Amino acid sequence: MIEVFKTNVQKESQADLLIDLISLAFIDYRASFDLEDCDKVLRVVSRQPEICCTSVIRLLEDFGYHAEVMDEGIEERIPVLVPPAVAFSFTTNTNNQPNHLFQ
Repeated sequence: MIEVFKTNVQKESQADLLIDLISLAFIDYRASFDLEDCDKVLRVVSRQPEICCTSVIRLLEDFGYHAEVMDEGIEERIPVLVPPAVAFSFTTNTNNQPNHLFQ
């Protein structure tokens, strides 16, 4: 699972501290910041099926930062870490032999 947050974190030192805090508070979460993005993006990745966005936001707020879940346009912002599953299908010719393989 990946969640993407818009934040007001400005400095690399602030981001490093928050990454450490997130790692300590949420053992299964891995966090990273993209401070070059205009939204100062925080990405949180977990192998768990859900990420508790409210808890992540509350943690940032406890240290004086703002965070909100980004709903729109995150497909363009999330780098592909694992190739997407590819569905294959094929057609058969009149002899019931595979004709073409489509991806």
